[in-house]
Amino acid sequence: MVDVTVMGAGAFGLSVAWSCVKRGASVRVVDRYGLGSGSSGGTVGALSPHTPENWNDKKEFQFQSLIMAEDYWSEIEDVSGLRSGYGRVGRLQPVMNARGLELAHAREDTARDLWRGKAAWRVIEAAEAGDWAPLTPTGYLIHDTLSARMSPRMACTALAAALRAKDTEIVSNTAENGKVVWATGWRGLVDLSEEMGRMVGNGVKGQSALLRLSRPDAPQLYADAVHIIPHVDGTVAIGSTSERDFDAPDTTDALLDEVIARAFAAVPALEGAEVIERWAGVRPRAKSRAPMLGAHPTKPGQFIANGGFKIGFGMAPKVGEVMADLILDGEDNIPEPFKPEASL
Repeated sequence: MVDVTVMGAGAFGLSVAWSCVKRGASVRVVDRYGLGSGSSGGTVGALSPHTPENWNDKKEFQFQSLIMAEDYWSEIEDVSGLRSGYGRVGRLQPVMNARGLELAHAREDTARDLWRGKAAWRVIEAAEAGDWAPLTPTGYLIHDTLSARMSPRMACTALAAALRAKDTEIVSNTAENGKVVWATGWRGLVDLSEEMGRMVGNGVKGQSALLRLSRPDAPQLYADAVHIIPHVDGTVAIGSTSERDFDAPDTTDALLDEVIARAFAAVPALEGAEVIERWAGVRPRAKSRAPMLGAHPTKPGQFIANGGFKIGFGMAPKVGEVMADLILDGEDNIPEPFKPEASL
């Protein structure tokens, strides 16, 4: 018997389990497909903020989670003895035209207020970024210091090892004991939609690639709608596509070739790098486009943590915290836009 059973061993499931374990609960994690088998086992790992303007509950929640991340992953690494691949390396984006430059300068001021001195948003000349700069028609880049990167696979492995170090089982099948949390990714959202007879969430396929290129301390890049993420293991990730309609969840095709080509065209420093892996997976997207957190809509007395979509790892530290508040203490600190009702 355990206090909490977490169904799902992806970013949300593992983070909820970790937050519960830290508060003294006994936890078991169950995933029939294995650790990080869905989009949490991908390659990209871009932890990026929303633009610092038009602030709302979703942006504030993500901001708090990104600020928490450094201490969060440091603790995971200390307990597990493994690297998570986390690094708050910042992000560079090209400024494409005069209007974009005007907006970028305006956001320097709003970032000082909304990010409360904990991170900066600056407009810099491309020359300041050296040879890692993406091409920019204006000669300017946006450099923010809130963005971070991580390796999804390394992070899942480190989280799992930290949980096991705290006597938490991660198994493929077991009976539900104690309080039950459903963090079952896109398949869980599809099942919930079928159960309710209407679409409350679905899966969006993404394709990405890994290059053999060592830039472990370089900032992540976002250019021509492509994320370019240097990892600590001597690789650089490129991604990703967004496909609502797909035949197979785990195959790559010409759409990925296009993404790779755009990345190489936007960033001269990638020239000659070898593509060593092509990956595809499906990300869980709730109807509201926000995470779905709270009481499970069809399982009385149980809970749901799903819909991380493209920001699952960025949201994970804060998601674990508020879900543990609710599950263990009955304290509801979940923003209204994140509650299941927003997608029902």
